[in-house]
Amino acid sequence: MDNPVIIKGNKHGITVFLDPKVDFETLKKYVAEKFRDSSKFLGDAPVVLGFEGRPLLPDHESQLIKVINENCNLKIVMIDDRDTARGERYKKQLEEVLMEIDRAQGSFYKGNLRSGQEVFFENSVVILGDVNPGALVISKGNVIVLGALKGQVAAGAYENENAFVFAIDMSPVQMQIAGVRARSADEPAKDEEKGMKLAFIEDGRICLEPLSKRIWNDIRL
Repeated sequence: MDNPVIIKGNKHGITVFLDPKVDFETLKKYVAEKFRDSSKFLGDAPVVLGFEGRPLLPDHESQLIKVINENCNLKIVMIDDRDTARGERYKKQLEEVLMEIDRAQGSFYKGNLRSGQEVFFENSVVILGDVNPGALVISKGNVIVLGALKGQVAAGAYENENAFVFAIDMSPVQMQIAGVRARSADEPAKDEEKGMKLAFIEDGRICLEPLSKRIWNDIRL
């Protein structure tokens, strides 16, 4: 695994993939850095958090949750897949909290968007899942995809040039921010950097950059 820690959105929240070859204390440092660098984009949404890639002792799992809490503002709802009843209770609780936040602050969309689906939001939206080819997301605010963005997206509709698009896996067919539009190349560059990316308008064009503290500090919100 090139990256010891990978964050990926799923149907109910976030899965953290952990490299089994890295010792635990070093892994904690990578987890802290990963969530600290992405905290502004992840926001304070309530999410279900899961770990994959290596078995974790209960104490190690607790330590990782503590590290994540210390480095971002996510409201974590932990699901133990070995306890189905407990998992169902947590999922129900998460859905209720998401509904409250949707009414008061913004929008959340849970699940994957398939080809042919089109969704529109009056404000910024966090999508807990993938936007597949053929799907379209339009928002008057920002679009944050905690998963793969492979369809079409329009943020800042139709004149908010300060809007941005963020995705954990950024590879849209077409993107528009305010009145500026861009299309992906038919074939990605071989040396193209993978990972979380941010798209924003700069000098009248859409810029696509890997997530970093510098990019976050420079962006106009």
